[in-house]
Amino acid sequence: MSYRLFEVFGIELEYMLVKSSNLKITPIVDKLMILKNGSITSDVSNGKIEWSNELVAHVVELKTNGPTKQLEDLDELFHKNIKEINKLLLVEDAKLMPSASHPLMDPEKEMKLWEHHYSEIYALYNKIFDCRGHGWSNVQSMHLNLPFYGDEEFEKLHAAIRILLPIIPALSASSPIFEGKNTGFLDSRMEVYKTNQKEIPEMTGKVIPEQVFNKDDYKKQIFDPINKAIAPFDTDNILDKHFLNSRGAIARFDRNAIEIRVIDIQECPKADIAIAVLIIETLKLLVSEELVSIEDQKNWHEDELFAIFNDIIEDAENTQITNSRYLNLFDVHAECTAGELWETLYERVSDGISPKHRKSIEFILSHGSLATRIQKGIFNDYSPANINSVYSELVTCLETNNFYKP
Repeated sequence: MSYRLFEVFGIELEYMLVKSSNLKITPIVDKLMILKNGSITSDVSNGKIEWSNELVAHVVELKTNGPTKQLEDLDELFHKNIKEINKLLLVEDAKLMPSASHPLMDPEKEMKLWEHHYSEIYALYNKIFDCRGHGWSNVQSMHLNLPFYGDEEFEKLHAAIRILLPIIPALSASSPIFEGKNTGFLDSRMEVYKTNQKEIPEMTGKVIPEQVFNKDDYKKQIFDPINKAIAPFDTDNILDKHFLNSRGAIARFDRNAIEIRVIDIQECPKADIAIAVLIIETLKLLVSEELVSIEDQKNWHEDELFAIFNDIIEDAENTQITNSRYLNLFDVHAECTAGELWETLYERVSDGISPKHRKSIEFILSHGSLATRIQKGIFNDYSPANINSVYSELVTCLETNNFYKP
Protein backbone atom coordinates (compact mmCIF):
# COMPACT_ATOMS: atom_id res chain seq x y z
CA MET A 1 0.00 0.00 0.00
CA SER A 2 1.19 3.51 -0.81
CA TYR A 3 0.89 6.41 1.62
CA ARG A 4 1.07 10.15 1.12
CA LEU A 5 3.57 12.52 2.73
CA PHE A 6 3.44 12.41 6.54
CA GLU A 7 0.39 10.13 6.52
CA VAL A 8 2.18 7.35 8.45
CA PHE A 9 5.54 6.77 10.14
CA GLY A 10 7.90 3.92 10.87
CA ILE A 11 10.28 4.07 13.82
CA GLU A 12 13.08 1.66 14.74
CA LEU A 13 15.01 1.77 18.04
CA GLU A 14 18.22 -0.19 18.70
CA TYR A 15 19.42 -1.24 22.15
CA MET A 16 22.41 -3.17 23.44
CA LEU A 17 22.15 -6.10 25.83
CA VAL A 18 24.44 -5.82 28.85
CA LYS A 19 25.10 -7.80 32.03
CA SER A 20 23.09 -6.38 34.93
CA SER A 21 25.99 -6.90 37.31
CA ASN A 22 28.74 -5.03 35.44
CA LEU A 23 27.17 -3.52 32.27
CA LYS A 24 29.49 -5.47 29.96
CA ILE A 25 27.92 -6.26 26.60
CA THR A 26 26.43 -9.73 26.36
CA PRO A 27 25.75 -11.27 22.91
CA ILE A 28 22.56 -13.17 23.77
CA VAL A 29 19.84 -11.77 21.51
CA ASP A 30 19.29 -15.36 20.35
CA LYS A 31 18.54 -16.37 23.96
CA LEU A 32 16.13 -13.44 24.24
CA MET A 33 14.28 -14.70 21.16
CA ILE A 34 14.06 -18.18 22.70
CA LEU A 35 12.74 -16.72 25.97
CA LYS A 36 10.05 -14.84 24.06
CA ASN A 37 9.25 -17.20 21.23
CA GLY A 38 10.49 -20.65 22.19
CA SER A 39 12.94 -20.74 19.27
CA ILE A 40 15.64 -18.66 17.60
CA THR A 41 14.05 -16.34 15.05
CA SER A 42 15.26 -13.12 13.48
CA ASP A 43 11.93 -11.37 14.17
CA VAL A 44 9.23 -11.62 16.82
CA SER A 45 5.89 -9.88 16.32
CA ASN A 46 4.67 -8.53 19.66
CA GLY A 47 1.44 -6.80 18.68
CA LYS A 48 2.12 -3.26 17.45
CA ILE A 49 5.88 -3.63 18.06
CA GLU A 50 8.28 -6.10 16.44
CA TRP A 51 11.61 -7.29 17.87
CA SER A 52 14.47 -8.04 15.46
CA ASN A 53 18.09 -9.12 15.53
CA GLU A 54 20.85 -6.95 14.11
CA LEU A 55 24.32 -7.53 12.60
CA VAL A 56 25.89 -8.14 16.01
CA ALA A 57 24.57 -10.54 18.63
CA HIS A 58 24.27 -8.01 21.47
CA VAL A 59 21.92 -5.55 19.70
CA VAL A 60 18.14 -5.89 19.45
CA GLU A 61 15.91 -3.62 17.41
CA LEU A 62 12.37 -2.67 18.40
CA LYS A 63 10.25 -1.24 15.62
CA THR A 64 6.70 -0.33 14.74
CA ASN A 65 5.07 -3.42 13.27
CA GLY A 66 4.32 -1.74 9.95
CA PRO A 67 3.51 1.94 9.38
CA THR A 68 1.66 3.78 12.14
CA LYS A 69 -0.36 7.00 12.12
CA GLN A 70 -0.10 7.36 15.89
CA LEU A 71 2.90 9.04 17.51
CA GLU A 72 1.25 10.42 20.64
CA ASP A 73 1.62 7.34 22.85
CA LEU A 74 4.23 5.47 20.82
CA ASP A 75 6.89 6.04 23.48
CA GLU A 76 4.70 4.23 26.01
CA LEU A 77 4.27 1.31 23.63
CA PHE A 78 8.04 1.02 23.15
CA HIS A 79 8.54 1.37 26.91
CA LYS A 80 6.12 -1.48 27.59
CA ASN A 81 8.21 -3.72 25.29
CA ILE A 82 11.45 -2.60 26.95
CA LYS A 83 10.08 -3.57 30.36
CA GLU A 84 8.96 -6.95 28.99
CA ILE A 85 12.43 -7.62 27.54
CA ASN A 86 14.15 -6.65 30.79
CA LYS A 87 11.83 -8.98 32.69
CA LEU A 88 12.63 -11.87 30.30
CA LEU A 89 16.36 -11.17 30.64
CA LEU A 90 16.37 -11.42 34.43
CA VAL A 91 17.20 -15.14 34.18
CA GLU A 92 20.29 -14.23 32.12
CA ASP A 93 21.44 -11.45 34.49
CA ALA A 94 21.01 -9.07 31.55
CA LYS A 95 19.10 -5.94 30.58
CA LEU A 96 18.87 -3.32 27.85
CA MET A 97 21.16 -0.30 27.84
CA PRO A 98 20.44 2.90 25.88
CA SER A 99 22.65 5.48 24.12
CA ALA A 100 24.37 5.18 20.77
CA SER A 101 27.62 3.63 21.99
CA HIS A 102 28.82 1.42 24.80
CA PRO A 103 31.44 3.54 26.59
CA LEU A 104 33.72 0.66 27.60
CA MET A 105 33.28 -1.93 24.83
CA ASP A 106 36.41 -3.23 23.12
CA PRO A 107 34.99 -4.27 19.72
CA GLU A 108 38.22 -6.01 18.72
CA LYS A 109 37.67 -8.54 21.49
CA GLU A 110 33.93 -8.41 22.22
CA MET A 111 32.25 -8.24 18.81
CA LYS A 112 30.21 -11.34 17.94
CA LEU A 113 28.18 -11.56 14.73
CA TRP A 114 24.58 -12.83 14.66
CA GLU A 115 24.98 -16.49 13.68
CA HIS A 116 21.44 -17.51 12.75
CA HIS A 117 18.95 -16.33 10.05
CA TYR A 118 20.63 -14.12 7.40
CA SER A 119 24.02 -14.95 8.91
CA GLU A 120 25.53 -15.44 5.43
CA ILE A 121 24.81 -11.77 4.68
CA TYR A 122 26.46 -10.62 7.91
CA ALA A 123 29.41 -12.93 7.31
CA LEU A 124 29.92 -11.36 3.88
CA TYR A 125 29.77 -7.85 5.37
CA ASN A 126 32.38 -8.94 7.90
CA LYS A 127 34.60 -10.38 5.18
CA ILE A 128 34.45 -7.15 3.16
CA PHE A 129 34.57 -4.55 5.91
CA ASP A 130 35.86 -6.29 9.07
CA CYS A 131 32.99 -5.44 11.42
CA ARG A 132 35.10 -5.40 14.60
CA GLY A 133 35.33 -1.60 14.60
CA HIS A 134 33.08 0.73 16.57
CA GLY A 135 31.38 1.81 13.34
CA TRP A 136 29.86 -1.64 12.91
CA SER A 137 29.59 -3.22 16.33
CA ASN A 138 29.12 -0.33 18.75
CA VAL A 139 26.48 1.94 17.22
CA GLN A 140 22.81 2.15 18.18
CA SER A 141 20.44 4.50 16.42
CA MET A 142 16.84 5.45 15.76
CA HIS A 143 15.68 5.10 12.17
CA LEU A 144 12.77 7.30 11.11
CA ASN A 145 10.84 6.18 8.01
CA LEU A 146 8.69 8.69 6.12
CA PRO A 147 6.47 7.77 3.14
CA PHE A 148 6.17 9.38 -0.28
CA TYR A 149 3.85 8.78 -3.22
CA GLY A 150 5.47 8.97 -6.65
CA ASP A 151 8.32 11.15 -7.91
CA GLU A 152 6.68 14.47 -7.06
CA GLU A 153 6.41 13.68 -3.35
CA PHE A 154 9.83 12.01 -3.34
CA GLU A 155 11.36 15.20 -4.75
CA LYS A 156 9.85 17.37 -2.01
CA LEU A 157 10.68 14.99 0.84
CA HIS A 158 14.22 14.20 -0.30
CA ALA A 159 15.00 17.90 -0.83
CA ALA A 160 13.76 18.78 2.67
CA ILE A 161 15.51 15.85 4.40
CA ARG A 162 18.86 16.69 2.75
CA ILE A 163 18.60 20.25 4.09
CA LEU A 164 17.76 19.13 7.63
CA LEU A 165 20.22 16.21 7.99
CA PRO A 166 23.28 18.32 8.94
CA ILE A 167 21.67 19.71 12.11
CA ILE A 168 19.85 16.60 13.38
CA PRO A 169 22.86 15.41 15.48
CA ALA A 170 22.63 18.69 17.38
CA LEU A 171 19.44 17.27 18.91
CA SER A 172 20.32 13.59 19.08
CA ALA A 173 24.06 13.15 19.76
CA SER A 174 24.51 10.52 22.48
CA SER A 175 27.88 8.87 21.83
CA PRO A 176 30.73 10.88 23.37
CA ILE A 177 32.81 7.96 24.74
CA PHE A 178 34.62 5.01 23.15
CA GLU A 179 36.76 2.57 25.17
CA GLY A 180 36.66 4.73 28.29
CA LYS A 181 37.92 7.86 26.52
CA ASN A 182 36.39 11.16 25.52
CA THR A 183 36.52 10.90 21.71
CA GLY A 184 36.30 14.66 21.11
CA PHE A 185 33.01 14.10 19.27
CA LEU A 186 29.63 14.34 20.96
CA ASP A 187 28.34 12.16 18.11
CA SER A 188 31.12 9.59 17.77
CA ARG A 189 28.68 7.20 16.10
CA MET A 190 28.38 9.50 13.09
CA GLU A 191 32.13 10.19 13.06
CA VAL A 192 32.86 6.46 12.57
CA TYR A 193 29.78 6.07 10.33
CA LYS A 194 31.48 8.29 7.74
CA THR A 195 34.34 5.84 7.18
CA ASN A 196 33.23 2.38 8.29
CA GLN A 197 32.66 1.42 4.65
CA LYS A 198 35.76 3.08 3.27
CA GLU A 199 36.59 -0.07 1.27
CA ILE A 200 33.57 0.72 -0.94
CA PRO A 201 32.99 4.49 -0.62
CA GLU A 202 30.05 4.38 -3.04
CA MET A 203 27.91 2.92 -0.24
CA THR A 204 28.01 5.86 2.17
CA GLY A 205 28.94 8.69 -0.18
CA LYS A 206 29.20 11.96 1.74
CA VAL A 207 26.52 10.79 4.23
CA ILE A 208 24.34 13.62 2.90
CA PRO A 209 22.69 12.15 -0.23
CA GLU A 210 23.40 13.50 -3.70
CA GLN A 211 21.10 15.95 -5.51
CA VAL A 212 18.76 13.32 -6.93
CA PHE A 213 15.04 13.90 -6.88
CA ASN A 214 13.36 11.09 -8.84
CA LYS A 215 13.55 7.32 -8.95
CA ASP A 216 15.37 7.03 -12.29
CA ASP A 217 18.12 9.48 -11.32
CA TYR A 218 18.48 7.80 -7.94
CA LYS A 219 19.04 4.46 -9.66
CA LYS A 220 21.63 5.91 -12.05
CA GLN A 221 23.55 8.04 -9.56
CA ILE A 222 23.33 5.99 -6.36
CA PHE A 223 22.14 2.40 -6.84
CA ASP A 224 24.04 1.60 -10.06
CA PRO A 225 27.46 2.73 -8.72
CA ILE A 226 26.84 0.77 -5.50
CA ASN A 227 25.92 -2.39 -7.41
CA LYS A 228 28.94 -2.02 -9.69
CA ALA A 229 31.32 -1.49 -6.75
CA ILE A 230 29.99 -4.41 -4.70
CA ALA A 231 29.83 -6.91 -7.59
CA PRO A 232 33.43 -8.22 -7.24
CA PHE A 233 32.78 -8.96 -3.54
CA ASP A 234 29.19 -10.23 -3.77
CA THR A 235 29.81 -13.09 -6.20
CA ASP A 236 26.70 -14.99 -5.02
CA ASN A 237 24.51 -11.88 -5.45
CA ILE A 238 23.01 -12.01 -1.95
CA LEU A 239 23.21 -8.31 -1.00
CA ASP A 240 20.29 -5.91 -1.57
CA LYS A 241 21.02 -2.41 -2.91
CA HIS A 242 18.51 -0.90 -0.46
CA PHE A 243 20.55 -2.22 2.48
CA LEU A 244 23.91 -1.48 0.85
CA ASN A 245 23.01 2.18 0.51
CA SER A 246 24.33 3.62 3.77
CA ARG A 247 23.83 7.35 3.37
CA GLY A 248 22.41 9.34 6.26
CA ALA A 249 19.02 9.12 4.56
CA ILE A 250 18.23 6.32 2.14
CA ALA A 251 15.45 5.94 -0.40
CA ARG A 252 13.51 2.70 0.04
CA PHE A 253 11.66 2.48 -3.26
CA ASP A 254 10.67 -1.08 -2.31
CA ARG A 255 8.32 0.47 0.27
CA ASN A 256 8.07 4.08 -0.98
CA ALA A 257 9.74 5.63 2.05
CA ILE A 258 12.87 7.55 2.97
CA GLU A 259 14.71 6.29 6.05
CA ILE A 260 16.65 8.83 8.14
CA ARG A 261 19.68 7.24 9.82
CA VAL A 262 21.63 10.04 11.48
CA ILE A 263 19.69 9.97 14.78
CA ASP A 264 21.51 8.55 17.81
CA ILE A 265 19.33 6.51 20.19
CA GLN A 266 18.41 8.36 23.40
CA GLU A 267 18.08 7.34 27.06
CA CYS A 268 14.35 6.60 26.83
CA PRO A 269 11.61 6.30 24.17
CA LYS A 270 10.02 9.52 25.43
CA ALA A 271 13.13 11.36 24.18
CA ASP A 272 13.33 9.39 20.90
CA ILE A 273 9.73 10.05 19.91
CA ALA A 274 9.95 13.73 20.88
CA ILE A 275 12.98 14.15 18.60
CA ALA A 276 11.15 12.29 15.81
CA VAL A 277 8.13 14.59 16.21
CA LEU A 278 10.27 17.75 16.02
CA ILE A 279 12.06 16.45 12.91
CA ILE A 280 8.74 15.56 11.25
CA GLU A 281 7.16 18.94 11.99
CA THR A 282 10.25 20.77 10.71
CA LEU A 283 10.21 18.69 7.51
CA LYS A 284 6.53 19.60 7.04
CA LEU A 285 7.55 23.26 7.30
CA LEU A 286 10.25 22.82 4.65
CA VAL A 287 8.00 20.81 2.31
CA SER A 288 5.31 23.50 2.59
CA GLU A 289 7.79 26.01 1.04
CA GLU A 290 6.64 28.58 3.59
CA LEU A 291 10.27 29.40 4.41
CA VAL A 292 12.09 28.51 1.19
CA SER A 293 11.18 27.09 -2.20
CA ILE A 294 11.82 23.45 -3.08
CA GLU A 295 14.08 24.67 -5.91
CA ASP A 296 16.28 26.56 -3.44
CA GLN A 297 16.41 23.47 -1.22
CA LYS A 298 17.43 21.30 -4.17
CA ASN A 299 20.28 23.68 -5.07
CA TRP A 300 22.46 22.58 -2.17
CA HIS A 301 25.36 20.30 -3.08
CA GLU A 302 26.09 17.50 -0.63
CA ASP A 303 29.63 18.85 -0.03
CA GLU A 304 28.27 22.13 1.36
CA LEU A 305 25.80 20.31 3.61
CA PHE A 306 28.44 17.80 4.69
CA ALA A 307 30.72 20.62 5.91
CA ILE A 308 27.99 21.78 8.32
CA PHE A 309 27.20 18.21 9.37
CA ASN A 310 30.88 17.53 10.01
CA ASP A 311 31.10 20.43 12.46
CA ILE A 312 27.90 19.46 14.25
CA ILE A 313 28.85 15.83 14.97
CA GLU A 314 31.77 17.26 16.95
CA ASP A 315 30.05 19.85 19.13
CA ALA A 316 26.33 19.05 18.62
CA GLU A 317 24.07 21.84 19.89
CA ASN A 318 27.08 24.01 20.84
CA THR A 319 28.29 24.29 17.22
CA GLN A 320 28.43 27.82 15.90
CA ILE A 321 26.82 27.90 12.44
CA THR A 322 28.52 30.56 10.35
CA ASN A 323 27.13 29.68 6.91
CA SER A 324 24.69 32.57 6.44
CA ARG A 325 23.27 31.07 3.26
CA TYR A 326 22.29 27.94 5.17
CA LEU A 327 20.76 29.94 8.02
CA ASN A 328 18.76 31.98 5.50
CA LEU A 329 16.99 28.77 4.45
CA PHE A 330 15.31 28.89 7.84
CA ASP A 331 14.75 32.66 7.76
CA VAL A 332 17.52 33.18 10.31
CA HIS A 333 19.76 36.16 9.52
CA ALA A 334 22.42 36.13 12.22
CA GLU A 335 25.04 33.57 13.23
CA CYS A 336 23.81 31.24 15.94
CA THR A 337 24.52 27.88 17.50
CA ALA A 338 22.85 24.73 16.20
CA GLY A 339 20.91 24.58 19.48
CA GLU A 340 19.64 28.13 18.98
CA LEU A 341 18.61 27.27 15.42
CA TRP A 342 16.57 24.33 16.74
CA GLU A 343 14.95 26.64 19.32
CA THR A 344 13.90 28.95 16.49
CA LEU A 345 12.53 26.06 14.44
CA TYR A 346 10.69 24.68 17.46
CA GLU A 347 8.99 28.05 18.04
CA ARG A 348 7.80 27.96 14.42
CA VAL A 349 6.31 24.45 14.57
CA SER A 350 5.31 24.04 18.23
CA ASP A 351 1.62 24.73 17.58
CA GLY A 352 1.44 21.43 15.70
CA ILE A 353 2.97 19.45 18.59
CA SER A 354 1.03 18.03 21.53
CA PRO A 355 1.71 19.34 25.07
CA LYS A 356 3.28 16.01 26.05
CA HIS A 357 5.90 16.12 23.28
CA ARG A 358 6.41 19.88 23.69
CA LYS A 359 7.46 19.25 27.29
CA SER A 360 10.01 16.64 26.18
CA ILE A 361 11.40 18.78 23.37
CA GLU A 362 11.74 21.75 25.70
CA PHE A 363 13.71 19.59 28.15
CA ILE A 364 16.19 18.61 25.41
CA LEU A 365 16.50 22.18 24.10
CA SER A 366 17.11 23.60 27.59
CA HIS A 367 19.35 20.84 29.03
CA GLY A 368 21.26 19.91 25.88
CA SER A 369 21.82 16.73 23.91
CA LEU A 370 22.20 13.47 25.80
CA ALA A 371 25.92 13.47 24.91
CA THR A 372 26.33 16.85 26.61
CA ARG A 373 24.44 15.60 29.68
CA ILE A 374 26.55 12.41 29.79
CA GLN A 375 29.72 14.51 29.77
CA LYS A 376 28.34 16.64 32.62
CA GLY A 377 27.61 13.48 34.59
CA ILE A 378 31.12 12.10 33.92
CA PHE A 379 32.63 15.38 35.13
CA ASN A 380 36.05 14.56 33.59
CA ASP A 381 36.38 11.32 35.58
CA TYR A 382 36.76 8.60 32.93
CA SER A 383 37.47 5.78 35.36
CA PRO A 384 35.48 2.63 34.51
CA ALA A 385 33.70 2.84 37.87
CA ASN A 386 32.49 6.39 37.24
CA ILE A 387 31.49 5.67 33.65
CA ASN A 388 29.51 2.64 34.83
CA SER A 389 27.86 4.79 37.48
CA VAL A 390 26.60 7.27 34.88
CA TYR A 391 25.49 4.58 32.45
CA SER A 392 23.70 2.72 35.26
CA GLU A 393 21.59 5.86 35.57
CA LEU A 394 20.88 5.69 31.82
CA VAL A 395 19.77 2.07 32.22
CA THR A 396 17.34 3.25 34.91
CA CYS A 397 16.10 6.03 32.61
CA LEU A 398 15.30 3.40 29.98
CA GLU A 399 13.55 1.19 32.52
CA THR A 400 11.40 4.11 33.77
CA ASN A 401 11.04 6.10 30.50
CA ASN A 402 12.54 9.22 32.06
CA PHE A 403 15.13 11.80 30.97
CA TYR A 404 18.68 11.77 32.25
CA LYS A 405 19.54 14.91 34.19
CA PRO A 406 23.01 14.91 35.82
